[in-house]
Amino acid sequence: MRYKPTYASVRDPLVDRARPVPAFLHSAVMYQIFLRPFTPEGTLAAAQALLPHVASLGVDIVYLCPVMLADDDPRQDFWSGRQRGSGLNNPRNPYRVKDFFAVDPEYGSAEDLRRFVDEVHRLGMRIIFDLVYFHCGPTAVFLDEHPDYVLRDEHGAMRIGEWRFPEMNLANPAVREYFYRNMAFFLRDYAVDGFRCDVADKLPVDFWEEGYRRCRAIKADCIMMCEGLRGDDQHEAFDLSYGFYTQWAIRDMLRGKSGARELQTAWDQEQLDYPRGFHWMRCFDNHDYAMDTTMHGGRYEASCGKDSCDAMLALIFTLNGMPMVYNGQEVADDAPHSIYANREYGRLFINWSRALTQAGKDRMDLLRKLTAFRHRLPALFDAPLRWLESGAPEQVFAFSRSLPEGNVFLAVNVAGETAETAWDSALQPREVIAASAGVEWPTTADGHRRLRLPPRGFVIGSCIGQ
Repeated sequence: MRYKPTYASVRDPLVDRARPVPAFLHSAVMYQIFLRPFTPEGTLAAAQALLPHVASLGVDIVYLCPVMLADDDPRQDFWSGRQRGSGLNNPRNPYRVKDFFAVDPEYGSAEDLRRFVDEVHRLGMRIIFDLVYFHCGPTAVFLDEHPDYVLRDEHGAMRIGEWRFPEMNLANPAVREYFYRNMAFFLRDYAVDGFRCDVADKLPVDFWEEGYRRCRAIKADCIMMCEGLRGDDQHEAFDLSYGFYTQWAIRDMLRGKSGARELQTAWDQEQLDYPRGFHWMRCFDNHDYAMDTTMHGGRYEASCGKDSCDAMLALIFTLNGMPMVYNGQEVADDAPHSIYANREYGRLFINWSRALTQAGKDRMDLLRKLTAFRHRLPALFDAPLRWLESGAPEQVFAFSRSLPEGNVFLAVNVAGETAETAWDSALQPREVIAASAGVEWPTTADGHRRLRLPPRGFVIGSCIGQ
C-alpha cells in the first residue's frame, strides 16, 4: 500500500513541531457513540441509560456522531453511492445536514441532548460533537435566503461534491461566520467540550485555525479532532488527527492483504510525512468501517474473529496518540451495522447480548485493563518508539516504548499459526499488562530467551521498576 496525505498542506508541514495539547489528552481514552445502532430506540434518552456502562470501561471522552437535523430529500441524485448501495432507502443521512442548529427528532429534543451532555459530565467524562461543514443537504434551511452559502457552477446550479451533496462555500465570509456561530452555540448552549470535524482537510486550514481560536476563547480546554491527514492541521487548528496510515495497515493485516511488517511501513511513513510531535487518534473500527457493505467487508469481529480484534485493540492502546473504541467493541459485537439503518429502516443494532457471553466478558475485562494501563502511563501518548527485530517479520511485529519509568512493549502475531521469535534480553517483563492465553517465553539451551505467541495472539508487558 502507498501511504500519503489525503490532501496537500498549504505550507511545509515540517517547518516546526505540532503545537502542544492539553495535558488531560495524554492519558485519555475516547469512545464513539453512533446513536442509530447504539440502542434499538436510537434516541438520546435510550443512549443516556447506557452512559454508566460506558464510564465503567474507563472512558474519558465520548464522541457523539451527528445529531443535527438531517436532510430528508428523497431524490437519489443527492444520495451518496453508499446510501443508494445500502438498499435501505432511508433518505436521512446523518452526514447530510439540513439545519446545523436543530436536533433531529429521530434522536429526541434539544432538552434530551442537554440531559445527555449533563449525564456525560456527571459521570466524569467529556463529550465532543461531530461537525459536518464541508457540505449540506440539497434542501438546507438557509439556501432560499442565502443561495451563495454553497458553491455554484456557471449556470447557477449547486456544485455537487464527492458524496453527491452540495458543497459549502467557505470562500464566503458569511459562511465562515455562520459556522463559527454554530460552534459557539454548541459550546454555550450545550456545554460541549469540543468537536470532531468531518473531512476537515477538505476545508481551508485557516478556517479551522480561526475556529479554534474562537472556541478556546469560550472554553480554554476545547478539544478539536480532525478527520483527515494534512500536515499543517496541527500548527494551530487541531489537537488530534485520525491515524489513517496505521488504520489502513490494520485493515489490510486483518483482511490478510498484508503481513505484520505493514504496520512498521505505515508508522515509518507517518514520521516522514508529518511534523514532529504530531498527535494521532488511533482506532481500527468506526461508523465507516462497521458498514455492512462489500466496500468495507462487514464487521471485523465477524470476519476476522475476536482474537485478531483483541490484538488490534492492544495495538491502538500501546501506540503513540489516543485510542478510540467504537460502540459495541467492548462486547465483541459482530452484528452488521449501517449508518443508514435505524429503528425504521433496516433495524441493525449492536448485539448487547454478547455481553453475557464469555467472549463479551473477556473483551470488557481486556478493555478495562487497557484503559487502566493508559491512565497509569500518560507518557505513552508521545513516548519514543523502537521497533524490535522479529525472526518472523510477516507474522510478528513488536516494539517498545521508552517511558521515564522504564520500557513498555507490545508483540503481536497476525498469523493463524503459532509464531516464535528471538526476544531482546533487555526487555524481560516485570509485569504482563494484558496477553492472549498461551503466550510463553521459553529459554533455549544456550540461555537465550524467546517469545512464543499463539495464533493471532499478543502480549503487552512492562519492564518498569527494574
